[in-house]
Amino acid sequence: MTMKGLYFQQSSTSEEVTFVFRDRENLPVTEDNYVKLQVKACALSQINTKLLAEMKMEKEFFPVGREVAGIVLDVGSKVSFFQPDDEVVGILPLDSEDPGLCEAVRVHEHYLVHKPEKVTWTEAAGTIRDGLRAYTALHYLSHLSPGKSVLIMDGASALGTIAIQLAHHRGAKVISTACSLEDKQFLERFRPPIARVIDVSNGKAHVTDSCLEEMGGLGVDIVLDAGVRLYSKDDEPAEKLQLLPHKHDIITLLGVGGHWVTTEENLQLDPPDSHCLFLKGAAVAFLNDEVWNLSNVQQGKYLCILKDVMEKLSTGVFRPQLDEPIPLYEAKVTMEVVQKNQGRKKQVVQF
Repeated sequence: MTMKGLYFQQSSTSEEVTFVFRDRENLPVTEDNYVKLQVKACALSQINTKLLAEMKMEKEFFPVGREVAGIVLDVGSKVSFFQPDDEVVGILPLDSEDPGLCEAVRVHEHYLVHKPEKVTWTEAAGTIRDGLRAYTALHYLSHLSPGKSVLIMDGASALGTIAIQLAHHRGAKVISTACSLEDKQFLERFRPPIARVIDVSNGKAHVTDSCLEEMGGLGVDIVLDAGVRLYSKDDEPAEKLQLLPHKHDIITLLGVGGHWVTTEENLQLDPPDSHCLFLKGAAVAFLNDEVWNLSNVQQGKYLCILKDVMEKLSTGVFRPQLDEPIPLYEAKVTMEVVQKNQGRKKQVVQF
C-alpha cells in the first residue's frame, strides 16, 4: 500500500524551492517510543532552508508539513503517554522523515500532546506553532506580567493575533501596528480593546512617536517585532522601508529594563546601539521556535507549552486567524504561496 506525501526539492544553483507529491511506502511497524498517527489536519508554515543548510540537514527531497493533528493508530512498546484512538496534536521535529502532508506519519511521543475534545482538528494544527512562538517570546524571553506594556508588530498576522491574546490574558497593555486598513479594522475589533493601533500602511504614522505618546514618554516594556530595517533608505527594498521600523526606532521606544524580542536572525547592532541599550538596562532576545527541537534537555518545558497552548485554545483565550481549510490536492499550490510569505491567515490542510 502506498500513500502520497508532499516534499520540497531545492535547486542546487539557486534558492528556488519546488514542491512535489511523491509516493510513499506504507509505514513500518511502530517501535519503541514512536506513535503511528492518522493525520486529520496539517498547518503550513515557511520552510527555513538556510537553517536546514546550517544544520547539515539538506537532502534531495525534504518532507513538508510539521504542525499536525490526528488520531493515534498504533503505539510502540515503550510509549507511555498515548494509546490507540487518542486524539493528539504536535509539531514534527526538523529531522522527521515523514511529511505531515500525508495520510499517516510516525512521530516520537515526546513531540505530541492530547488534543482537547472541544478543539477542532484545524484549530489544533493551525494554532500549535504560533502558540509556541507567542509563549516563547512573551513568557520565556521577556517575562510578561500584569501591568506591563507590549508592542506587537503586525498584530493582524497569525503570530501577532495569538501574541495579542496571550498578552491580554496576562493583563498587559497592548499596542500594535497594522499593515493595511483591513488589518487596522480587524485589530480595532479586539476585546479587550488594544490600547492603540498604529496604521503604518500609508507611511505617515511613526511607531516611535505613537508609542512614546501612549506611554507618557516612558517607552514600552516589551517589543515583539515582525522584522526590522537594518540599513539606510538607499539599501533597503521599497516595501520593507514602508512597513518595518528601523532598529534605532525600536531601541528608542524601549523603556528602562525593556525586552526586545526580534525575529530578525541577522540583526546587527553597532556600538552606539549597544550603548543605548546599556544605558536603559534593556535586553535583546531572538525568537527561534526551532530551539525547542534543537535541544533535548528542554523537552519537559516544550511539552508544557504545547499543553498550555491547547488549554488556552479550548477555553477561548486563543482564537486563531485561520483561512478556510483546503484539501490535500491543493497543498502544493498553497505551499508555494506560503513559502513566498504572500499569505496572511494561517493555511491548514484538512484530510
